[in-house]
Amino acid sequence: MQPADTDLQPVEEAVVQEPPKPAFQSASINFVKEGKEVVAAQGANLRIKAIENQVDLYTFGGKLMNCGGNGQCGTCIVEVIEGMENLSPRTAFEERKLKKKPASYRLACQALVNGAVSVKTKP
Repeated sequence: MQPADTDLQPVEEAVVQEPPKPAFQSASINFVKEGKEVVAAQGANLRIKAIENQVDLYTFGGKLMNCGGNGQCGTCIVEVIEGMENLSPRTAFEERKLKKKPASYRLACQALVNGAVSVKTKP
């Protein structure tokens, strides 16, 4: 005897939902020379996080003549060792100020961190 079509129960399909993204997403910054690993909020300014964690960005001349992070002087140069893709794109000021420097150089005051990055200060 064959089961009747009316005896079959419909199979419910499982709905897979992605877990909600956390409100706080972090980015890690590794300061190579100093041996410091810093956790920051995604989108944090690289210069501010360095200063907050006692990482010295400036040479002697930069200490005397820096602009305070306003993107005017070009003294907070760092070399990105890893994670360049996790920084915001170079600004127009950086393009002008760093045109004779390697592509791995950034101004810390202009760089926003969006993921893991390793930098060398005072290259």
